[in-house]
Amino acid sequence: MKHLFQKGTDPNKPVLLLLHGTGGTEQDLLPLAEKIDGAASVLSVRGNVLENGMPRFFARLAEGVFDEEDLIFRTKELYDFLGEASEKYAFDRKNIVAIGYSNGANIAGSLLFHYKDSLKGAILHHPMVPRRGIDLPDLTGTEVFIGAGTNDPMCPAAESEELKKLLEEARANVGLHWENYGHQLTYGEVEAAAAWYKKHF
Repeated sequence: MKHLFQKGTDPNKPVLLLLHGTGGTEQDLLPLAEKIDGAASVLSVRGNVLENGMPRFFARLAEGVFDEEDLIFRTKELYDFLGEASEKYAFDRKNIVAIGYSNGANIAGSLLFHYKDSLKGAILHHPMVPRRGIDLPDLTGTEVFIGAGTNDPMCPAAESEELKKLLEEARANVGLHWENYGHQLTYGEVEAAAAWYKKHF
C-alpha cells in the first residue's frame, strides 16, 4: 500500500496510523498526528480504491452504502499490511493507534470489528457503523474515541450512538465527543481527541 513512515523521537509511544477521508492522501492527516502526539512515529497510508479518481480505503455502492465484500477484502489487506510494515520499520505491531477521518475512520472501525488486537486504540473522526449483524472480537483494553457532529448529514447522530454501543458490547472503552457541526473536522474536535489521547496513552 502506498504510504509514508516517519520515525518518532520516542520509541515507546504508539505508532499513529493515519487514514484519510475520501479524496485524501497520505499527507492529509500529518498535522493531526503532530497535534495528537508529536513524539510518536507515524505510518500514513493511502487507500487503494479509486472513486472517480479519488482515493478511498474501500468501495461503496452509493453514499453511505458500503460494498461489504470489498470492505472485508480491503480490511484484511490493511491488516496484513500493518504486519508487514511493523517488520519493515521495526515497530511493535501491538502498539498501533489509528487516527481516521470519515472513510479512513470507517476502515479503522472495520479493523476493530474484524480482528482482535488489530489496534491498541483508535481516534475515529465521523465514522459510520462498518458492518451490522456480525460478532465482534473481544476488544477488552481497546481505547476508542469517536468524534461526531450533531447534524452531520453523512453520519446521523444515531449512527454514532450505535457504533459506541456495539464497541462497548465488545468490551472496548469508548469516549464519544459531540460537536454542533456537520461532517467537517473542527479544531474543537481535534483538541478533544488530543486530550483524550494524553489521558489514555
